[in-house]
This record gives sequence, C-alpha cells and structure tokens, in this order.
Amino acid sequence: MNIRELKSKFNQSRDYNTDDVNALMDFAKKAYIHNEISIKEYRLLVRELEYQGAVIPNTENENSLIKHS
Repeated sequence: MNIRELKSKFNQSRDYNTDDVNALMDFAKKAYIHNEISIKEYRLLVRELEYQGAVIPNTENENSLIKHS
C-alpha cells in the first residue's frame, strides 16, 4: 500500500478527503491495529508520512496512569 491508496481508503472510510499527514498516520495506525495492513506496509507508510512532516503527538499527560521517570 502506498500513500495514494491510504488516502483512498481514508476517503472511503471517512467520506472526505484529507492531505493532513497526521490524520493519515493515525488512520494507518488503526489499519495496522485492526490487521488491515501488515507491519511492513505500516512501517513504509509511517516512514513516508514522517518524511512529509507527520509527527507523533506528545502524549505526556499529568493525569496519566503511566508514570514517566
């Protein structure tokens, strides 16, 4: 799967188009978690999306149950 195919699947699933690389990265992550794409496809998509400027959001939260050292 490439970025164009990911965008097409996103459009089919969400009923709108996006060029937001962060939204596409979230969508790719969900597709991987739901076994819709392989780990190899996921890694390639993430690499390409990061190259295009996608970032993983900072999830540190003071109300988190997970303590960071």
